[in-house]
Amino acid sequence: MSGKGDLNIKERYRLIVEWFRENMPQAQSELKFNSPYQLLVAVMLSAQCTDKRVNMTTPALFERYPSIRELAAASEDDVFSVIRSISYPNSKANHLCRMAEMVVSEFGGEIPSERDQLVRLPGVGIKTANVVTSIIYDKPFIAVDTHVFRVAHRTGLSDGRTPVAVEKDLESNIDEELRSRAHHWLILHGRYVCTARNPKCDSCGIARYCREHTNAKNLP
Repeated sequence: MSGKGDLNIKERYRLIVEWFRENMPQAQSELKFNSPYQLLVAVMLSAQCTDKRVNMTTPALFERYPSIRELAAASEDDVFSVIRSISYPNSKANHLCRMAEMVVSEFGGEIPSERDQLVRLPGVGIKTANVVTSIIYDKPFIAVDTHVFRVAHRTGLSDGRTPVAVEKDLESNIDEELRSRAHHWLILHGRYVCTARNPKCDSCGIARYCREHTNAKNLP
């Protein structure tokens, strides 16, 4: 199949997923964590912030608050003092404290395993819930952040106008057992290859299956 610009959607998904399975079989989150509690906190902190910055901040946070119960008993000012280098530290300190209080009071200190329960927690949206449930509990959800959204649109995997619409398209076309990995495939590809500015198309392994790339090459 030489001209990949005319791929139908099923062929495009098949070829792209196949490439990732062969070339990124062990893709995983770049956030550092050792428990569901630590992952939830790290993902909440990562909103509009780099994983690198989060990983620089969380060791001190988890040393001071080793469990959800210690965090629930903390003051917002104390939490703020630890995470002040993170973007939006005031609101995130508030969300972390309120989230921890609710987990302790309503879930006995255990991080919920169901998405519907997680999104009830302060500061936890559908993207955060999808990340936590897919990584910790192996739920078949794909979290759509700016990287996933961009890659899905450029490659032609989705034309959805919202993250929820893109999520629906991806989950409709990627097998359940692959979705937790697919989330990381697309995030890492968007972070390091299909970047917002100056995407590295010449070194991209899926460029030949990418709608935007092949369409650009076929322009007169």
